[in-house]
Amino acid sequence: MRPDDEMPSLRQRRRDVAVGEILSAAERHIAEHGPAGLSLRAVARDLGMTVQALYHYFPRRDDLVTALVAKAYDDLTHAVRAADAAARDQPGLPRLVVAAEGYRRWAIDHPERFQLIYGTPLRHYVAPAKGATTQAVRRMSRIFRQALFDGCTAGQLAACDTAELSPGLRAHLESLPADGLGALPAPAAALFLSTWGHLHGLVVLEVFGHTTFLGDHRAEVFRLAMLNLVADARRRIPGAS
Repeated sequence: MRPDDEMPSLRQRRRDVAVGEILSAAERHIAEHGPAGLSLRAVARDLGMTVQALYHYFPRRDDLVTALVAKAYDDLTHAVRAADAAARDQPGLPRLVVAAEGYRRWAIDHPERFQLIYGTPLRHYVAPAKGATTQAVRRMSRIFRQALFDGCTAGQLAACDTAELSPGLRAHLESLPADGLGALPAPAAALFLSTWGHLHGLVVLEVFGHTTFLGDHRAEVFRLAMLNLVADARRRIPGAS
């Protein structure tokens, strides 16, 4: 039981409920009309409230978009984390493969929300620097980093076999936040970015309809690609199994 002074007030609980209803309505609107079709007026109308009342919770459209993007990342992260946790039940598959398949499944099941965070940027929208969306991305990134470099020491990661990094790139990677890629030695950060780019790129191609020619074999092709990707990455880490 939490102390009374940590309990949210009735007013805060009511606000949380209202915010949750607004976000759910906005997600339904995006699913029907796509991210670019997001309209505060339409969301308010669906909830039976005025736009002015909605502004009480989200003063600007960008505030609502930020909340939607952060929630999408959080939901996607939850799916990836659940898949990664289930990896122990699939000992024949590397952790990264299982996590990547969780990522792919969420993207396919929620294509409009996936497009909201990874598709064409909404016109005039700029995510707040170091805000909720940035933190959400880092939480998901951490799962993939742990899955890819499972069991590796700092020394092994520093000795990753990658193409030679320019002094400028190395310095930039080393300057990144410690709760993000800055937690990795520069060679490992570069290897992770390459791995992530291939993984994410395949999912984007599928979500945007560019792999329909594979028919019912898309899941199998994705798994084969992820197995090859992990095998190549692990070969570049001295002593990694």
